[in-house]
Amino acid sequence: MKRLFDFTVSLIFFVCLSPIFIVIALLIKLKLGSPVIFRQIRPGLNAVPFCLYKFRTMTDEKDEHGELLPDYIRLTPFGRFLRKFSLDEFPQLWNVIKGDLSLVGPRPLLLDYLPLYTKEQSSRHKVKPGITGWAQVNGRNALTWEKKFELDVWYVRNQSFLLDMKILFLTVYKVIMSEGINQPGNATMENFRGSNSSMGGGNP
Repeated sequence: MKRLFDFTVSLIFFVCLSPIFIVIALLIKLKLGSPVIFRQIRPGLNAVPFCLYKFRTMTDEKDEHGELLPDYIRLTPFGRFLRKFSLDEFPQLWNVIKGDLSLVGPRPLLLDYLPLYTKEQSSRHKVKPGITGWAQVNGRNALTWEKKFELDVWYVRNQSFLLDMKILFLTVYKVIMSEGINQPGNATMENFRGSNSSMGGGNP
């Protein structure tokens, strides 16, 4: 039932919003350059890797040593606008249509984080990741990593169709209100470096 709902809703939105996608893509091309789509390998269900799609929000500016400049420099005002209203997430509807993502589930993070999780935190990969999730409607990037994972694990243990509907409605509200976009003091979310709390065991 969840897969049928995900596929149907995502396909409808993908088709109906395609004119907006084209406008956003053209603006990104003009303001940020190519590529328009940001691609990155992320862990999916059971930590199986897949390619995640997002609209590009940062430049490729580098320092004199060829290293990328900090995020807060490369994240342009236009990129902030896209993130504020989650417009950069639109291409992930294609991930849902393909079956990589669900509309609702723990957000797919970096592959580098996999060995850093506790056993409890790793259980977030027992369900398909989502475009939005329980952590996103309860603080998003304003939360600590430990709190995010706690909410992700709670979702895995309590998932239901009604809970998914609640999360989708809350997501629309949070996006409109622009709540929890950034971690306090950072342009983007600080990288996860491992948890000091046990949450059910040491690193797997």
